[in-house]
Amino acid sequence: MLQLIQRTTSHFWPITWRLQSTQVITLCVAIFLMLFANHALFSHVLEIYPLTAANMPFLVSVAIFFTVLTALFLLWITFGRAARWVLALLLLLASQAAYYMDQFGVIVDTVMIDNILQTSAQEASGLLSAKLLMYTVVMGLIPAWFVLKAMPSPQSLRQECMAKLKISGMLLLLLVVVVAPLTAHYASFIREHKVTRMYANPTFFAYSAIKYVVLAFQSSEVKTLTEVAKDAVEMDVKREHELMIMVVGETARADRFSLNGYHRLTNPKLQQEDVVSLRNVTSCGTSTGISVPCMFSVLTRKQFDKEKAKHMENALDVLADNGIEVLWRDNNSDSKDVATRIRYEDFKTPTFNTVCDSECRDVGMLKGLDAYIQSKKDKDILIVLHQMGNHGPEYYRRYPKAFERFKPACQSGELSTCTQQEIDNAYDNAILYTDYFLSEVIQFLKKYDDRYETAMLYVADHGESLGEHGIYLHAAPYMIAPKEQTHVPAIMWMGKGFDYSLDQLRPYQDYPFSHDDVFCSLLIAYELDSETCNAKKQVLFANKHLK
Repeated sequence: MLQLIQRTTSHFWPITWRLQSTQVITLCVAIFLMLFANHALFSHVLEIYPLTAANMPFLVSVAIFFTVLTALFLLWITFGRAARWVLALLLLLASQAAYYMDQFGVIVDTVMIDNILQTSAQEASGLLSAKLLMYTVVMGLIPAWFVLKAMPSPQSLRQECMAKLKISGMLLLLLVVVVAPLTAHYASFIREHKVTRMYANPTFFAYSAIKYVVLAFQSSEVKTLTEVAKDAVEMDVKREHELMIMVVGETARADRFSLNGYHRLTNPKLQQEDVVSLRNVTSCGTSTGISVPCMFSVLTRKQFDKEKAKHMENALDVLADNGIEVLWRDNNSDSKDVATRIRYEDFKTPTFNTVCDSECRDVGMLKGLDAYIQSKKDKDILIVLHQMGNHGPEYYRRYPKAFERFKPACQSGELSTCTQQEIDNAYDNAILYTDYFLSEVIQFLKKYDDRYETAMLYVADHGESLGEHGIYLHAAPYMIAPKEQTHVPAIMWMGKGFDYSLDQLRPYQDYPFSHDDVFCSLLIAYELDSETCNAKKQVLFANKHLK
């Protein structure tokens, strides 16, 4: 094939303009990627511009447009001996991106890259499938092997640059030819359909990766810890000590809780308790890596910057600074830098978690808490339990078999092999287990109701797409994230001695709360007064000590 292309081009260009084998291979890789690794991109284009005779010229133009841009990108990131390895690596990465974009509708941006890098081996194993292997071999390993075998010895740098300049000139000319007659279409496409362009593979994920690395280097310098709410003062020094458990949920949708009107009974145990479900709560992000640090940060969603927050005290630090004993137990990936300055315990393995079968269960985080509380007599205590919850796509693994009430449930992490009903069943069963776990937390706290002011707060980090609009999982860019990923459940239970009452909270069941309210909710719950939370007092709780 290479010889045929070179013989053909020799009839049209002088010898100095003939395409060299290195550049031909690069152009072939660009065409291969467009043909086989951009199904998601062209599917979204066809949703906007259906395949009709009227749209055909623009559709052909768009295909050439993205192919040329990909070719230019590949040409100028591949030089010398490294060229073959760069192309081989890009083919492998593009095969992975293609799989997740095709199967789950995700976009590989900086948030998704951060999400990937923070994924544990256990979580990653849940994403393995036969189809992923097929994508990796057919679209990644085989073409990468051909590139490594076929790439010739490099030219001199001068020759290579001259060849690239000439080819780039021809490609840019082609770009003008295909775009100029359709500038009105492109003006609309570029201005109004940014999300569609994010599916371009590999250019957008490569851009995101470069941006991620640049941001990581910028944040690597040593920074001092910024103190917040330094004016916090305890207002009721004569009160009983407080014992509060905050459950940080994982991948839970508000609309799948029967407490919020879902047609299935997914909260049978919580409905037997005196709880308030806040039905209009919005998450700070669409991934654990953003939402968890954001909900504990004094920064609002619009202000939040992950690296900035990393070097600022969070709500748990402020509580600890004011004498509250804070413990973080984790059955998820980790605390996402929230618990770096407080006591942290890992419950993902049987080392600490004694309730493990195919995986360690959230309810195991309650084991041993009695001893911990006993060791902290005469202290206020906050215990944070970070759930595994509904972490996907293997929802069927998030609950013991005894909780498989809704059947048949999808038994695979490859959601495309399951029906919509099976996916819904597995997800709802996991919600059912969270209901059980939260009821166990409440039963645990009731034992201490005579000795402490007890309360439980449950807030999920983000939601989950289950096939709506062809999108699965989470971590969509926030600006275009569907409500299924941002509308999260929040539930409050208060013991009989707690300074606030559920009757105070019930009028606010439909109030538009968000993760922005968690910071001040925790301070106010422990009766710490700070100017930082002045704007929140009237909305959150009317406590006589915080007027």
